[in-house]
Amino acid sequence: MEIFKVKDLNFKYALGTEKAVNNVSFTVSRGEFVTMCGATGSGKSTLLKLLKREISPVGDKSGEILFMGHPIEDMENRDSAAKIGFVMQDPEQQIVTDKVWHELAFGLENLGLDNAVIRRRVSEMASYFGIESWFEKSVRELSGGQKQLLNLASVMVMQPEVLLLDEPTAQLDPIAAADFIATVAKLNRETALTVIISEHRPENVISVSDKLMALDHGEILAFGDTRETVAKLTGNARFMEGMPAAVRLFSGLNLKGACPLDVSEGRRFIEDNFKNDIRELPKKLRERSEEKVLEFKNVNFRYGKDLPDVIRNMSFEVRKGEIFCLLGGNGSGKSTTLALAAGLKQAYAGEIRVFGKKIREYKAGSLYRGCVAMLPQDVQALFIGDSVKEELQEVKFKPDMFPFDLSPFAERHPFDLSGGEQQLLGLAKVMAAEPRLLLLDEPTKGLDAYAKKEIAGVLRKLKGLGLSIVFVTHDTEFAAAVADRCALVFRGEVTSEGETRQFFSENNFYTTAVNRMTRGFYDGILRVREAEEIIHLNGGH
Repeated sequence: MEIFKVKDLNFKYALGTEKAVNNVSFTVSRGEFVTMCGATGSGKSTLLKLLKREISPVGDKSGEILFMGHPIEDMENRDSAAKIGFVMQDPEQQIVTDKVWHELAFGLENLGLDNAVIRRRVSEMASYFGIESWFEKSVRELSGGQKQLLNLASVMVMQPEVLLLDEPTAQLDPIAAADFIATVAKLNRETALTVIISEHRPENVISVSDKLMALDHGEILAFGDTRETVAKLTGNARFMEGMPAAVRLFSGLNLKGACPLDVSEGRRFIEDNFKNDIRELPKKLRERSEEKVLEFKNVNFRYGKDLPDVIRNMSFEVRKGEIFCLLGGNGSGKSTTLALAAGLKQAYAGEIRVFGKKIREYKAGSLYRGCVAMLPQDVQALFIGDSVKEELQEVKFKPDMFPFDLSPFAERHPFDLSGGEQQLLGLAKVMAAEPRLLLLDEPTKGLDAYAKKEIAGVLRKLKGLGLSIVFVTHDTEFAAAVADRCALVFRGEVTSEGETRQFFSENNFYTTAVNRMTRGFYDGILRVREAEEIIHLNGGH
């Protein structure tokens, strides 16, 4: 049975110049798991929101959207609210109450259900999602992963027919992201729930999808059975960047036949087809400066006198010309560590030194003059002008400061840029202060794989210009591609650190998909191009 039928759908935002959705037609049957893929700005989020009447964007719309055979505009308000569930990208944006139990009950209360029905549904859903141990907590006490799980449970307690998810793991650490997708897949299998999900992190979702929809500039490039659609996209370099590691490896080797979709299939594919007489790539020696640009020594920090420490005896150091990455779970203290390094927060114990000088000794803003600059997680907070040109003039930007040409965007409004373009503009603005130490908080959040590759290239070039870079991320693939050294933050302290290859090779979950796929067969392989290289060294197919 068709649950959604979309025919000749077009949409253009108010004041927009181009269609965000262009002549889109497709059907989704009950119980199907559909994944949307495409670059930032390809129309995924817009299309998803058009399927949910209450959050449908304002603009010019034409075409038809049928839900269970009827136009969504004709649905009763009660049915529209309950039968089509939606989970947003940012966990914070969807939570509306103060307590976990109240968040679970809120939607049902608004439907006017009896208390007995509410109690039954809430208790069942809390049990199913394992929420009992934090049922009475304040939502402020929850980690990012718990908040997103609560959002999912709060939607599912309404007993929807279909679940729409817009990049729901974008702000989750790798473990929380994998758990979240596994829960969604379980709901799909066990309850025949129809799922339509947009996702930039494909490793955990492609393999559980029945169908794959590829969007480009608001148009459907391909839609159908997941494995068949992946095969159709193998010649498209931009889409391949956003595919799972096993798919990218298969495509990069120009092979024919059934393409592996996940780590397990990729592992079997490698073992069945290739030799491992040569187990590792030649090691490249990296010169490491003795000059320390950032030092944390037994640093402690808390947000209030009566609150627990969120940073506990934190110790690490960063050398000149090094790209250093902090990884860890939601709420582990990574962003707080970055804020301390930027002088935005002050530790109550321990010592922080920047270029050998205690951070407290930098007076009258001297820390930010030719010394330290920070790109915040919300890069839009930096934008105050009506055009890219105005933004750059405001900070007296000089083009030779930055290894990327922003002139093609000069007349565009900063908020009209794609996510990747906004990151580049934000980077250019902070680089205008001519820092020697650059701090980045989640620089790839919400970006598609192609934009991440562009940001990675810019960071390497900035390093080549003599900068030292410290960044926080949940993206292990990006960290493996960019960082010289990585550290794991757990409960406010660095519990492990090391050269990137060693760091990821010693981890089971905080590592890349390629490393999990090749471990024990090849040694120290972190990236798809490295897997291709060692396969060729072993004689190829």
